[in-house]
Amino acid sequence: MNKITRIGLDIAKNIFVLHAVNEHGKSVKRQTLDRSKVLSFFANIEPCIVGIESCASSQHWAREISQFGHTVKLINPKFVVPYRKSGKNDANDAEAICEAVGRPNMRFVPVKSVEQQAVCSLHTSRQFLVVQRTALINHCRGILTEFGIVMPVGADKVRRLLAEKLQDDANTIPSILHALMQDHLLDLKRVEERIEAIDKQLAQWAKQSQQAMSLQQMRGIGVITATAFASGVCDANLFKNGRQFAAWLGLVPRQYSSGGKNKLGSITKTGDAYLRTMLTQGARSIVFHSKDKNDNFSLWIQRLIARIGMNKTVIAVAAKQARVMWAMMAKNMAYQPERICSPLAA
Repeated sequence: MNKITRIGLDIAKNIFVLHAVNEHGKSVKRQTLDRSKVLSFFANIEPCIVGIESCASSQHWAREISQFGHTVKLINPKFVVPYRKSGKNDANDAEAICEAVGRPNMRFVPVKSVEQQAVCSLHTSRQFLVVQRTALINHCRGILTEFGIVMPVGADKVRRLLAEKLQDDANTIPSILHALMQDHLLDLKRVEERIEAIDKQLAQWAKQSQQAMSLQQMRGIGVITATAFASGVCDANLFKNGRQFAAWLGLVPRQYSSGGKNKLGSITKTGDAYLRTMLTQGARSIVFHSKDKNDNFSLWIQRLIARIGMNKTVIAVAAKQARVMWAMMAKNMAYQPERICSPLAA
């Protein structure tokens, strides 16, 4: 009767709280563990289902705990909230996780491998550096605007112009600012070098990943997007079809329906914002270059622009790209451009 069949584990930096139930759903154990004792606890109990909220370090703990034969399920925190009975604390969170993970129709977050997690970390670092570069450029632009220097668009042009102005004998930039702007220029070069280094690492990993190589055959998909999806999507077979995959990326209309009246709004924007951004940026490139092409896909895009406008067409193309991606990843299919759009598609 006291055999543990399901555990809800609330993780943190140092203090872990668990709530365990038996096969009848009755609570049999509540315990607070120190970080150093978590693995020894799971090593000394029989294999069971362990639920953890998907958050920082959850992927690491899922991999570690699963080594002892346990079935670890990561759950989105928003799905746990309805099962919390009273105030928010670690014990109530663990109990809510334990209850939520036992629901038969609950959706879970897949566990990434160490390699996938490492590539995702490269993308996270690259995104951080791009934000830093943009902030640095805007900062320099704001300073130089006060002295009548208008900076062009683009990191390369900004770097070249800044270097020229610092060497200009006309003293366009006040001498008191020369040291500061030199430091900013060096910082900009260093950030760009770090971005280039990450790009090379991603390109090298893409050559070793069959899935990433396959995705790069698609229009609007380069090394960055291909590696992001190859590492971010653990198993495409977890989705029933391409539409469900597009919905996971937040590329389907938000629905608000009642009384048999269907009302669709803008896209839901749920799921991974980084993957969605990569896909929509690629879709915008496809749409932009479609005006000079006459293949079925480009003709379909042109008709769509005339009917619903540019921005909605970009989302439609991104959703179609997502469905094609799902088919390629889930069914190991090669890219077949002739099957993307029929000649009569409107």
